[in-house]
Amino acid sequence: MYLIVGLGNPEEKYSNTRHNMGFDVINELAKETNIKVSKSKFDAFYGVGEIKEQKVILVKPQTYMNLSGESIIKFKKFYKISNKNIIVTYDDIDLSIGDIRLKAKGGAGTHNGMKSVVENLNTEDFIRVRVGIGTPKYKEDMINYVLEQIPKRERVILDESIKKAKDSILEILENGIDIAMNKFN
Repeated sequence: MYLIVGLGNPEEKYSNTRHNMGFDVINELAKETNIKVSKSKFDAFYGVGEIKEQKVILVKPQTYMNLSGESIIKFKKFYKISNKNIIVTYDDIDLSIGDIRLKAKGGAGTHNGMKSVVENLNTEDFIRVRVGIGTPKYKEDMINYVLEQIPKRERVILDESIKKAKDSILEILENGIDIAMNKFN
């Protein structure tokens, strides 16, 4: 069983922001696989189904970004999911807009949502699918940059990134992280 988690913020006002790329990837994955992410448990919306002959749980934590790990650890413990079967997708300011990167494990970097995930799981050994959102012109604008509405011209690029991220998760489920990294990185 795989736990596939998208990081984001729960309120409607955040739905078209750079910080919600993880939710957008889960929405795209749910749409393509007909898995309804509408159940509520462990401070999250989730849906259960099968993708590429793998049982999966798609999760969108509703704890706000900085507490995402609190929801994820509850799913991990309840369903007894191995760390190597956890996939977390999220926005990354260190990647250019349009880029995605897959990693089999690694640190949290500057992303507060990922800091919460690493802290709660007590490991860095889980799969990440990062969606590049670029950086603001001035570092002090970071909070506004990740939480502001995405301009239309940028939205087009990010929508393609979201589709690539979704496709990379499908590849992970079918052929494993190593093959997916070779194909998408």
